Amino acid sequence: RQTGPHAHAIPLDPTGRFALCPDLGMDRLFVYQLDGAAGTLRPNDPAGVDLAPGAGPRHLDFHPTRPWVYVINELGSTITAFEWDGERGALREMQTVSTLPETFMGRNTTCADIHVAPSGRFVYGSNRGHDSIAAFAIDQATGALTPLGHTPTGGQTPRNFAIDPSGTFLFAANQNTDTIVTFRLDGETGLPIPTGQVTSVPSPVCLRIVS
Repeated sequence: RQTGPHAHAIPLDPTGRFALCPDLGMDRLFVYQLDGAAGTLRPNDPAGVDLAPGAGPRHLDFHPTRPWVYVINELGSTITAFEWDGERGALREMQTVSTLPETFMGRNTTCADIHVAPSGRFVYGSNRGHDSIAAFAIDQATGALTPLGHTPTGGQTPRNFAIDPSGTFLFAANQNTDTIVTFRLDGETGLPIPTGQVTSVPSPVCLRIVS
């Protein structure tokens, strides 16, 4: 997976001025300036930031109100928190935490998707192989993460998941068992709670909620 560049996503920052590209193959998060009128990108200065060797950054999400970015690392099974300078398009690493339980001794597990709750209080990441959603509390003063626990997704290979705009429900797409499982997010603990709702969908790999 890391024999060459492997750009995995290119989300925009909240202002739409910058595009960030986590490159799994190069262990680097690239930053580009976006010319919305012309539809072109050019490298920013600074042009990005390196992650730990073998991390394999895959996806990211911005905090809704504070200058923090959370990147999920597919190969390292970790989340890295960055401080975001929205004027310069610059990133400063703050913390890296594991998405797996300390007691987990298995192999062949990789991370996939990441989302910050609309409240900004929690961040979630999916583990494939461990087949779980890892939940973390966000310190509202520092952006630091504290592990809260792991919830089984009720299927295999949660490649993607989505949170509805109200922050009430989380939908986990289990690619290898052809299901989307619905969870209710506890507003106090932040943990996903199964609702019993399971929808059959052939090999779901991406969920988008359009409001």
